[in-house]
Amino acid sequence: MKNFAAIDFETANNRRTSVCSVGVVVVRDGVITDTVYRLIHPVPNYYLSFTTAIHGLTAADTDGADIFPVVWGEIVPLIEGLPLVAHNSPFDEGCLRAVHDYYGMPYPGYRFFCTCRASRRLFGKELPDHRLHTVAARCGYDLTRHHHALADAEACAAIAMQILGDEE
Repeated sequence: MKNFAAIDFETANNRRTSVCSVGVVVVRDGVITDTVYRLIHPVPNYYLSFTTAIHGLTAADTDGADIFPVVWGEIVPLIEGLPLVAHNSPFDEGCLRAVHDYYGMPYPGYRFFCTCRASRRLFGKELPDHRLHTVAARCGYDLTRHHHALADAEACAAIAMQILGDEE
């Protein structure tokens, strides 16, 4: 795949609306042209110890952050006309739909592709699992800051450039 935007959300709690950070990597003609990392004021605004243990973010990190519509307004021009790619896309697409709905924003019907599903099809039982860091390593990408939204989006972009075909 040569033209797409890889995206990753982290959430503050078990609600899909609680996006607290987003990473986006824009790829055009097989080259990364833009990256965005933003903290987001989550709704509802509370953190579970479980999620903080995963990504390290707390309310202190996002209390002064912009709400989703402000952040998304900065991202939309960068991704316009591009399909979105995520590792485990049902989660990230679910988050994106949930916050659009929460804020009464029309959802533009983004087209999503999933590098996790593609990995299962391509690598099958060759890999012990198809988690992001496993697939990234298989594709020669060193994911050292796993669960940082931008680092995960960068890994997803590297994977997508290798294993998602143009027909997807």
